[in-house]
Amino acid sequence: MSRKPKKQRSHVGAIVVMILLMLVFIAGTALMVKLCLDIPNQKVAQRPGMNLPVQLPTAPAAEETEPPTETTAPPPVPEHVVSTATIVSTGDILMHKPVIDVNWKNGTYDFESIFRYVTEDVTAADYAVANLETTLASTTNGYQYSGYPNFNCPDEIVDAAKNAGFDMLLNGNNHSYDTSSVGMHRTIEIIRDRELDHIGFVDSEEEKRYLVKEINGINIGMICYTYETDNRADTVALNGLPVKAADKNLVNAFDYNALDTFYAELEGHLNDMKADGAEATMLYIHWGDEYQLKQNANQTKIAQKICDLGVDVIVGGHPHVVQPMDLLESTVDPNHKTVCLYSMGNAVSNQRQGNLTAISTAHTEDGVLFSVTFSKYSDGTVYVESTDLLPVWVYRRTDGTGNEYNMLPLHIDEADGWLEDFNMKEHTVNAARNSHARTMQIVQEGLTECQTWLQESYDAREQYYYDLAFNPEKFATEATEAPTEAVTEATETVPAN
Repeated sequence: MSRKPKKQRSHVGAIVVMILLMLVFIAGTALMVKLCLDIPNQKVAQRPGMNLPVQLPTAPAAEETEPPTETTAPPPVPEHVVSTATIVSTGDILMHKPVIDVNWKNGTYDFESIFRYVTEDVTAADYAVANLETTLASTTNGYQYSGYPNFNCPDEIVDAAKNAGFDMLLNGNNHSYDTSSVGMHRTIEIIRDRELDHIGFVDSEEEKRYLVKEINGINIGMICYTYETDNRADTVALNGLPVKAADKNLVNAFDYNALDTFYAELEGHLNDMKADGAEATMLYIHWGDEYQLKQNANQTKIAQKICDLGVDVIVGGHPHVVQPMDLLESTVDPNHKTVCLYSMGNAVSNQRQGNLTAISTAHTEDGVLFSVTFSKYSDGTVYVESTDLLPVWVYRRTDGTGNEYNMLPLHIDEADGWLEDFNMKEHTVNAARNSHARTMQIVQEGLTECQTWLQESYDAREQYYYDLAFNPEKFATEATEAPTEAVTEATETVPAN
């Protein structure tokens, strides 16, 4: 029998094993590569005590730098007006008996109709002043209501004036003591009770004899004087009535024969006003001759001295007719001028044409609303900025529509509407036009002079402040060459008030 041959080792198995090993190696390598790529995006586990960032830090990006910008200074701002205050004044509330009697209505006195048509013009001002040419003694004190020569009126006249927009009543005039001490003190009491201001008479010697009134942030010093009718140095008399010894130091009164005493006293009050903060000054003065259409020599002389003392505005009364306006130049300070109206005429009265032998025309029916505007600049300086004057006619209505005394504001550009606005007859419109013409004929020249100077002063002031802000080299050059003269010149460039 025969033997089978021995079986040999197979090479196929080895090859398979090698392939598997290679696949494992490739797979492992791919896994390692993937793990390496994923590491930056994986959170890193922190052990207690470690203070690692949540993410691995990356290289900071390059900062973008902006080109530097030039710092531009704000443009200069010239000094400018920051506040204005307009004061309107009117003349004598002269309460004759017919004016009182016609206003007795329904068992009481009602004087509202006097001011009905001027209320809009009065309230348009920031502050309004009228001269109360009567006393308020009350019939309970033994005085009857009366007109000339000794005036005593119901309290309701003050209510009507307040309701019309007046803020101050002047109680320094030749009729302020017509009902003696009782009437004078009670008049002050009623005015104060209605929360109105007053100047002329005060209630006690402890009170200041002037008022510094803040109006829209501007302090206006105001004072009122009246002339005396007794020339003896040891007495004071008003309307021929001696003022009691206890009252003579309560009134601002001057004696035409002792004007130096008046000037010295006024100068003291002006200094006190300034110490109390007054930035501009107004003086109300009762003076002159009744029914004269032009100021007399005393008025001219006194006005010039008041201007020299530095008062900005003079407002006159007493003649019962309108008198001229004037622009006065100080003889001691070439930079100072004063606006002056010598008389405002009547606000209301029964002085009608034909009622007086002293005057044959209707000028006693005429009055004004006289306005002055003060302005304050951002540097604190105050100036008289402008002035104006509105003629007013005292109209006695007896045309069947009721008996009244009305103050009619004569806006001439509205004359075509007066017939309807004032409920007039055609002939009455013509009388109103004549009143306007009379007043403007008296005041026009002086009013134009004052307005022209004030406008030129305003324009020069604005130019000065503009140059100071935008062209300072003008003043710097002058200062380098001649410091003292430059300061003077620069100051003079700004018109004084």
